[in-house]
Amino acid sequence: MFDVHATDFVTIGLLVLLEGLLSADNALVLAILVMGLPRAEQNRALRYGLVAAFGFRFLAVALATFLIRAAWIKLAGGGYLLYLAGMHFARPSRNDSGRAVPEARPGWGLSAFWATVVRVELINIAFSVDSILVAVAMSPKLWVVMTGGIVGIIAMRVVAGELIALLRHYPAIVDGAFAIIGWVGIKLLLEYAHAMAWVAWEIPKAFSLGLIAVIFLVSYVAARRKGAAPDEESADHDRG
Repeated sequence: MFDVHATDFVTIGLLVLLEGLLSADNALVLAILVMGLPRAEQNRALRYGLVAAFGFRFLAVALATFLIRAAWIKLAGGGYLLYLAGMHFARPSRNDSGRAVPEARPGWGLSAFWATVVRVELINIAFSVDSILVAVAMSPKLWVVMTGGIVGIIAMRVVAGELIALLRHYPAIVDGAFAIIGWVGIKLLLEYAHAMAWVAWEIPKAFSLGLIAVIFLVSYVAARRKGAAPDEESADHDRG
């Protein structure tokens, strides 16, 4: 019999909130990953990555015990994010708007589009470990965990879409976004070091989110001073 209690819906609400807090940096990384694609393909890549994220969420809940020991996922994810940030800042700035998002590249024998979808999902996996383990700890009911997780993933997809629009409108924010990506990479590596008992302390979630908010706010203010991208200013004028 399907066991439903009022407290289950409270738990779902908390899981959605936690998913949003734990995935704030994930949404930004996803936005940056798909920005290298042609504009017509960006939302499609996020949509396909979202479908794959649903499938992974079902599998990961079943394998939650394994994920507790799979610290290497954070090592791989952190290393890749630091690589992205390093490659971005190694390129010279092309104009006053700052460095552009690198174009999407093919890989693993796939086209640039499908390689980007794979990268999106791999990053999703690295970020999902914390939220999945928190969800399993909060409720033993599979339908509660899955409902909270799925609603949270959809919310993250919406946030990523809004971030893409913001980055497109103010390209100078891109440098700040990659600074955040670099920080998130460092955070994942430190979490791996903690899981391996190499360090005894953890970075508080509140500190990490606060630092991300500060970096993003500073880059946003600087980007506003530089102004919107020329094509976006024309679009705003046409809409007006």
